[in-house]
Amino acid sequence: MAQNVRSVVLLIALGTIAWLIAGIIAIAMSADSKVIWTCVMGAVLGVTGIRYTIRRARRSGI
Repeated sequence: MAQNVRSVVLLIALGTIAWLIAGIIAIAMSADSKVIWTCVMGAVLGVTGIRYTIRRARRSGI
């Protein structure tokens, strides 16, 4: 993988980790279910973004 793809994957991974931490805090504080589901969907979209970025880099030959 090229250096720029690694940095993009790292950036998306950091965002995903931030959503997971926010979700854990929301659960610990007994937040509204909308907040918890927002954190869950943010983490799911982050994982999807990581998979998409790696797959696209492999297909384009980077």
